[in-house]
Amino acid sequence: MKYLHTMIRVSDPDETIRFFTLLGLRELRRHDDEQGRYTLIFLAAPGDEDAQVELTHNWDEKDYGEGRNFGHLAYRVDDIYETCRHLMDNGITINRPPRDGRMAFVRTPDNISIELLQAGEALPPAEPWASMANTGKW
Repeated sequence: MKYLHTMIRVSDPDETIRFFTLLGLRELRRHDDEQGRYTLIFLAAPGDEDAQVELTHNWDEKDYGEGRNFGHLAYRVDDIYETCRHLMDNGITINRPPRDGRMAFVRTPDNISIELLQAGEALPPAEPWASMANTGKW
C-alpha cells in the first residue's frame, strides 16, 4: 500500500493555490471535467512530490459548510479486489465497490472517507464487485 494524497474541497481555487504557494507547495497537474463540472488540482512541496494535496473545485458548489470541505485520504493498493475482500471479511462496509476494477471507497469508524486505487491498470470487472451497489455515503 502507498499513500497518494489528501483531498480537500475548495470554493476559490486561485485563492487556495495562492495560500499553498505561500507555504511552498507548487502545482503538479490539473484536470478539468466539463461533464462532471469539477476541477482537480494536485499540489506538493518541491522534493516531496509523493505527498500530495488534491484540491477539488466543484463548479456549482456555493458553500460546503463546516466539515464538508475535507474529502478523503487516498491509497494505492496492489489488488483492489483482494483489499476490499479483506476489509469486508473483517466487517468493513465497502461504500463504493470497485465495479470498474480501479477505485473503491470505505469509511473509517469516524466516517472519514478512504479512497482505494488499483496500482497500474484497472483490473477486469469481476463479481461480486461488478454488480454491487453503493452503500451509504462515500
